[in-house]
Amino acid sequence: MKKICLFLIAMFLFLPVCFAIDKSTTTIKDDAKESESGLLSDGKSAILIDATTGKVLYEKNVHERFAPASMTKIMSMLLIMESIEEGNLKWDEKLVASEYASSMGGSQIFLQPNEKMSVKDLFKAVAIGSANDATIVFAERIAGTEKNFVNKMNKKAQQLGLKDTNFKNAVGLDEANHYSSAYDMAIMAKNLVKHEEIFKYTTIYEDYLRQDSDNKFWLVNTNKLIKTYEGADGLKTGYTKEAGYCLTATAKKGDLRLIGVIMGAKESNSRNSNMATLLDYGFNSYDMQTEIKKGSIVLNKKINKAKNKKINIITKDNLSVLVKKGTKIKGLKYDIKLDNIKLPIKKGETIGTISLKSKGKTLSKTNLIVNEEVKKANIFTLYYRLFNNIISGNM
Repeated sequence: MKKICLFLIAMFLFLPVCFAIDKSTTTIKDDAKESESGLLSDGKSAILIDATTGKVLYEKNVHERFAPASMTKIMSMLLIMESIEEGNLKWDEKLVASEYASSMGGSQIFLQPNEKMSVKDLFKAVAIGSANDATIVFAERIAGTEKNFVNKMNKKAQQLGLKDTNFKNAVGLDEANHYSSAYDMAIMAKNLVKHEEIFKYTTIYEDYLRQDSDNKFWLVNTNKLIKTYEGADGLKTGYTKEAGYCLTATAKKGDLRLIGVIMGAKESNSRNSNMATLLDYGFNSYDMQTEIKKGSIVLNKKINKAKNKKINIITKDNLSVLVKKGTKIKGLKYDIKLDNIKLPIKKGETIGTISLKSKGKTLSKTNLIVNEEVKKANIFTLYYRLFNNIISGNM
């Protein structure tokens, strides 16, 4: 009986210790979670992603729908860049402002009806000054009307798998059922920054339009981070009464590019300082482990019916994997898959993919492209090769 009593007393004394240990462990986890969610002091929603893999590094209400204000123009710029790269628009092409475009309020460059301006200068107006009138000129040129352009914007959003976005206009004015989310804006930005030519414009802090005229216009970038934050090179601010202060920003240090979104902030200064905090968190916590650099030759492929016979197959982008700061993943393997190659092939055309894998899991992937135009060999070249093969016994 004495032994039983002693055992019960020992158990009674030991149990609080066990509870204390469990409670302490839970508190540590909760503190870590609270520390991350409390990273920002302003904004209704926010997100930070790695631009290469799309991995979410920080999130707060990322799928809640809010008015995006002029961040809407991220999708507009994406469609503009695609139109340029497809050859439907030329940088030196002159576009004409319609009565409707000229009537746009909000941020503008005060285009006059029938005024002509180059695609280059109009894109500056959108990327630097968030000009509504310039955006509408692009919308009408690409799709005929703003309504048709907005349909293209929504179709593109669906193609990107965005479930919390619906556009009603091309510029971001407050309107019923015009909304997006922090997550969706980050994915739009991820796709926009693939068009690297945009950085020629989003990195300009100030410039002039109509410089040699009496109607000279001074452009000042609405994104102050490009001047105050190291590595910042885009992307788009926004403000309306309904949306509050919004910002989608991107910065690059080394091989690591981050994209951050803050929606519904109360002040522009706190929005900017919170974005700097968000980017700092990402750069201080993560690194990009690059295995193969963009443009590296991964294969020399022989194509008998091609004029140049052997082609160099290169990576379209870096093949990289995101890692915690100070760590490295070992034992990575490559998986190359080529499409059924048909001649001719345009320079830069995608002909396959290369994946980075660890223990059978795909960590990242990039397209494989050719670094030169590949034409079909003419009939004389093919006969000559056949003759040589016969003589040399390589048949």
